[in-house]
Amino acid sequence: MLYYTYELQRAWLNSASALASIGSELLSNPVLPMGYTGLGPTMASALEVFAHATQSRGKPEFGIDAVTVGEDSWPVIESIVMHKPFGDLLRFTHPGLDDGSPKVLIVAPMSGHYATLLRGTVERMLESSEVYITDWADAKMVPDEAGRFDLDDYIDYLIEYLEYIGPGTHMIAVCQPSVPAFAATAVMGAAKHPARPATLTMMGGPIDTRCSPTTVNDLAMERPIEWFRHTVIATVPMRYPGHGRRVYPGFMQLASFMSMNLGSHLMSHYDMFKHLTAGDEESADAAKAFYDEYRSVCDMTAEFYLQTVEEVFQTHSLPNGEFVHRGRVIDLGAITDTALLAVEGERDDISGLGQTKAALDLAANLPATKKRYLMAEGAGHYGIFNGSRWRTKIAPVVEEFIAAHSRPALKQVA
Repeated sequence: MLYYTYELQRAWLNSASALASIGSELLSNPVLPMGYTGLGPTMASALEVFAHATQSRGKPEFGIDAVTVGEDSWPVIESIVMHKPFGDLLRFTHPGLDDGSPKVLIVAPMSGHYATLLRGTVERMLESSEVYITDWADAKMVPDEAGRFDLDDYIDYLIEYLEYIGPGTHMIAVCQPSVPAFAATAVMGAAKHPARPATLTMMGGPIDTRCSPTTVNDLAMERPIEWFRHTVIATVPMRYPGHGRRVYPGFMQLASFMSMNLGSHLMSHYDMFKHLTAGDEESADAAKAFYDEYRSVCDMTAEFYLQTVEEVFQTHSLPNGEFVHRGRVIDLGAITDTALLAVEGERDDISGLGQTKAALDLAANLPATKKRYLMAEGAGHYGIFNGSRWRTKIAPVVEEFIAAHSRPALKQVA
């Protein structure tokens, strides 16, 4: 019933959004007298904010048409190089790169948002690297006959992606995927896999959530796993290709994130209203662009979500040495030559300080010369992979780390 109730509400809000948009256009039309009164522009701005907040959103486009390197601007080529039921592998490149440019795999979170949330990450790394990114599918759009997708599958997907890109790849995991990326690196290290990553950068990842627990961690610990199973898991309705699949809906994730900082979101919309009333379209458009991305959400498979809650946030199986992949306990000590960079934000309210840094100690057999830690001063969770701090303070460190630990290409994986 949860999903059907949401669909009914969304249908009503779509109509309300359309009506509000029409009303805003009418009230701000210079042909009509209301547009010249104090009340007209105010009401038009309020209706525009409401219309924007309630409209439906699909999957956004990356929309990276060009990248500027120094004084040169290069056209960007985006392509799907591997298609799998639960996630495509996208490739971004441009003519300004040479054969020696690093190959970087950015692992996007499977956390209710699309990979386009990392648009700024891709754009900045594309200046110096050939960039690949995991483009995870919306679970409600994956037919039920495609089967399950859990943490084991996530790790397997990463290994397949690395095999495709080839030896010497540098992997960057943003937030939640730091755990499966760290695990995949250990699995490949134990097998001496030739396509194991040369470096792994983990940014704001919940490697050990016992360090500086945040509200997100507390919420996961307050309830037993069965509560999550029976309360937040829903069945995809008939209208979608994945009908019958059990999922953690994206709208539930969005509601959870919005509620944690409800006051800030309300103030952001009030500021948007003030910008529109004052005719400051540029500031209003910037806020709209953020929420267009923020409110574009997708579903996760129930098994992946529940396993993540239990293994990462409740039992802490990875730092406890109990994380299992395909029936085998993962040995983090098998990471002996993949250099590790842990990046944390000083003001991160999702992954607290120390949670990502813990990975450096867990890789006990990796030489200290292959470990590095960066605490980004003043950065919140999103600031470590997007915005000015990412572009000017963090990305240069990541690029320097990649350059310092690149290794000669090994034999290509068949």
